[in-house]
Amino acid sequence: MHDTGTGDTRGADAPGDPADTPEVWTGHATNRGQWVLASIGAGCVALGIDLAVEPSWSPGLAPLVMSVVGCLAAGLLVLFGTVAFTRVRVRVDREALEIRCGYGLPRRRITLDQVDSARLAPWISPRNWGGWGYRWRPGMGTAVVVRRGPGFVVVLGDGRRLTVTVDDAEGAVRAIRDRLAH
Repeated sequence: MHDTGTGDTRGADAPGDPADTPEVWTGHATNRGQWVLASIGAGCVALGIDLAVEPSWSPGLAPLVMSVVGCLAAGLLVLFGTVAFTRVRVRVDREALEIRCGYGLPRRRITLDQVDSARLAPWISPRNWGGWGYRWRPGMGTAVVVRRGPGFVVVLGDGRRLTVTVDDAEGAVRAIRDRLAH
């Protein structure tokens, strides 16, 4: 799941000894429920293909084309839109914080010299952010939300905030703070 390197049980507020700080901290979070939406998207794609291959419509060509294109477009949008946010992977090394969604895209890399602080967010809800995925809300900043539960918030030097849901959010905060302290 993640590699904290030391099994350190200190609070997330205490910076660590450089010898105790692992070279790389990684963590992730997943949302298996998103696969239900992805399967609905795949069903729409299958329906669009079925309509195109075996047209059983008698009303004419225009409604058939509109139905096929609509099913394919909606299906692909739902399928790829949900698969992109079924999981998030976070990597903190000595130089940067990297967030990867889904299977690599979208990806965001923030060098640690841009980070002012990190704090634990004990409860993050998709409802507060307008749903799952990569989100932006005025006054709240941006977020990568793949599930409900704990996460972390980093404040950048320009005042912008990034919130991320991740398992072992305390470990992520500790890793970021340890690197900022050194």
